[in-house]
Amino acid sequence: MKIKVSYTTEKQTDAAVSALKSDFSGMETKAVLFFASSAFPPDELASAMEKAFPGVSVFGCTTAGEICSGFMSENSIVAMAMTGGIIEDLRVEVLEDVKGNAKGALNKAIDAFHAHFKIPLSEMDFNKYVGLILIDGLSGTEEILMDAVGNVTNINIIGGSAGDDLKFAKTFVFAHGKAYSNAAILALVKAAGPFSILKTQSFRILDKTLVATKVNEKYREVIEFNGKSAVEAYAEAVGVPAEKASDAFMRYPIGLVIDGDPYVRSPQRIEGNSIVFYCNILEGMELSLLESTDIVADTQKAVADMKNGMGSVSGIINFHCILRTLELKSKNQVGPYAAIFKDIPTVGFSTYGEELFGHINQTSTMLLFA
Repeated sequence: MKIKVSYTTEKQTDAAVSALKSDFSGMETKAVLFFASSAFPPDELASAMEKAFPGVSVFGCTTAGEICSGFMSENSIVAMAMTGGIIEDLRVEVLEDVKGNAKGALNKAIDAFHAHFKIPLSEMDFNKYVGLILIDGLSGTEEILMDAVGNVTNINIIGGSAGDDLKFAKTFVFAHGKAYSNAAILALVKAAGPFSILKTQSFRILDKTLVATKVNEKYREVIEFNGKSAVEAYAEAVGVPAEKASDAFMRYPIGLVIDGDPYVRSPQRIEGNSIVFYCNILEGMELSLLESTDIVADTQKAVADMKNGMGSVSGIINFHCILRTLELKSKNQVGPYAAIFKDIPTVGFSTYGEELFGHINQTSTMLLFA
């Protein structure tokens, strides 16, 4: 068996980790990726996972909900064990103090990758190598990190921002038996076989444009769209009174459209006459108003198309926006969505943002192994 997934709803850390270890017994495991509710003490969990799988690369993060083959859960741990049949080689690096020195931390990791793989990131074949990135979801450093890593390599870097079950207090990433905040995990994988990247979101692009004419980039705040206050311009585009603008946020986010494909920027909250977003918006950026469609139908089609193109799928890692999870819950579609993955070894989590060619929202970014 090349790949296997497991989950546990045990409440005590030792019992939960023991259950995962038992499920993966007998495998020649090379890496274990895990996603855990913030209900587990982070330092205790990181240490227990490292001890349970000696000699194995073990890494993960906290979540706002967990995903495993055929179901979505909360207050649980999900994990994926991968053998040499999936991963030929792997290096996991911790990027510390990303708020204070994100680029410096990344440069240190890049040097370590170069020393390990004996090839610069700039020369790596994107058909053979892929990066997995997990970022403190409250650090606000996703754009800086993704821009910086994009400047030094052409391989795909895919991942998600760690959550804390919607408490918005503190999120953690895990590696080398330790729990870190104000940090990111970057794992560089040399795959043993083919893999693909899938980005799926459920929106139609409307014929309404908002140009960010005044922004506070540091705080992801748009002060003006189209020369008007952000709230007024957004409400006008959606067709609601300004005092009702926030009610439309989930159904009508905005997106940077590239070659007909939207990269979603979701509004988070109103501050005065400004709108704070979950993703950065640059001054002068032209964005399209989006309208939500059917997450289940859209995802079913996207996954089916990818499976047909690949021939078969051994496993999926799914970075799934918490806003999508909340929408699925509101429409009683959690079960049908989870069922899409019931026949494929899948792990994932509800994120505070998704990483692929930058930082995005209300999207699922997935890594699929053939």
